[in-house]
Amino acid sequence: MCHLPKFKDPNLIVGFEDSDDAAVYLVDENVALVQTVDLITPMVDNPYQFGQIAAANSLSDIYAMGGSPKLALNILCCPEDMPMETVQGILQGGYEKVQEAEAIIAGGHTIKDQEPKYGLSVTGFISPDRVLTNSNAKIGDIIILTKPLGTGILNTAAKAKLITQATVDATIASMVMLNKRAYQLMIKHSIHSCTDITGFGLFGHAYEMSVGSGVTIFLDSNAMPLLPEVRDMARMGIIPVGAYANRDYLKSKIRIDSTTPLDLLDILFDPQTSGGLLIAVSEKEAYTLLSELKGEIPCAEIIGQVLPFDTHSIHIK
Repeated sequence: MCHLPKFKDPNLIVGFEDSDDAAVYLVDENVALVQTVDLITPMVDNPYQFGQIAAANSLSDIYAMGGSPKLALNILCCPEDMPMETVQGILQGGYEKVQEAEAIIAGGHTIKDQEPKYGLSVTGFISPDRVLTNSNAKIGDIIILTKPLGTGILNTAAKAKLITQATVDATIASMVMLNKRAYQLMIKHSIHSCTDITGFGLFGHAYEMSVGSGVTIFLDSNAMPLLPEVRDMARMGIIPVGAYANRDYLKSKIRIDSTTPLDLLDILFDPQTSGGLLIAVSEKEAYTLLSELKGEIPCAEIIGQVLPFDTHSIHIK
């Protein structure tokens, strides 16, 4: 998009310049509109679960901006010969997640395609003075992650039947969980910056936050919340292609301590589907927020801190 003409509008509070999660447009002095669109290909065989995951993934961008989703439109691509019950299962899964988000589906668009794809265009609202971006982390902030890592590796392993059914279930449960409650708890505190963890992996989204904020983000590899069996799979080399692309792009931008285990590094490069929120919160409120999160989202953890910039955008130890 860097080669395309730039739109100029003083009411566009957040556009695509800072790699943020959604666009924000000022309606009036009290209300701003938050808008995003996302769709994904299936990572599970069950159509209903795929619909749930895709919808949760799309809704997450609104929560990451500090907004409340209100209106959604389906985007569905499917082969001509896809059974009607499969189509209905996908849409039913998406419908129920939008309903859980207290938003509504008001229509959508379908197109014939050889590979199924599903997602949502989502519109939400927010007070203009409460907009969260991924480029406002402050030195001293504590970094909190609200969901465990490893969905890319474990989805790859599941296709090869290398993990237990309990781990498959835990992975799906993480992906279908909305970031709604994490959003509701975090907005009561002094949140400086937020993003959600998706295709660029933890490292990629932390990098965007650090560059946009002009800081270094220190990450503690031992503090990462992880899904079951993911370290075993990483040690076996069950790594999705997207993780290698993330590594190639980011390897010169991260200072890696020699003691950091290689399997953990693979997990931090791993592209996530419907991942958690990455929150930069003031130190004085971080532990209160973590306590509140853990009361309802036990996997939430403090994983790092924001430091002055020191040659690399990310430092992992």
